[in-house]
Amino acid sequence: MIHDPRAAAWLVWLESSPVAVAMRQWLWLYPAVEVLHIAGIAALVGGAVMFDLRLLGVSRGLPVAALAAHLLPWARVGLGMVALSGALMFTAHATEWAQNPAFRVKLLLIAAAGANAWAFHRWPFRAVARWDRDLPAPAPARVAALLSMILWLSVIACGRLLAYL
Repeated sequence: MIHDPRAAAWLVWLESSPVAVAMRQWLWLYPAVEVLHIAGIAALVGGAVMFDLRLLGVSRGLPVAALAAHLLPWARVGLGMVALSGALMFTAHATEWAQNPAFRVKLLLIAAAGANAWAFHRWPFRAVARWDRDLPAPAPARVAALLSMILWLSVIACGRLLAYL
């Protein structure tokens, strides 16, 4: 493996680690981890988008709190899968991906999506009992839902762009 001479020492160390070497050399390990990553994305973004659509007014008969209790744990499991598999894939290409603008933007978008989710649960969701069923979600909840969908879909787009930039 030839490392980028501009790369930070910790990235070179990470990319030379036994885990990174295994990710690059074991025939089925990288594809298996990639499948785990895609399954995690499906659980995370699928759960989040279904919940976001409810906040935007789709299926108003479904109670928001019950839908959150059903979908959001799956989204959290998906987030864990994505984080673990993403970290493993990063080790294999640490010096290359650290320089990739799509990767950097992806990390910023993930942080923004996390902040958006935190703010939603910190403010509008605390009053969900008042608008749980048959009422439109308040404007801050709808804005958070729209932001969530835009951010997570942008994260996916940046992930796909990694191979092309």
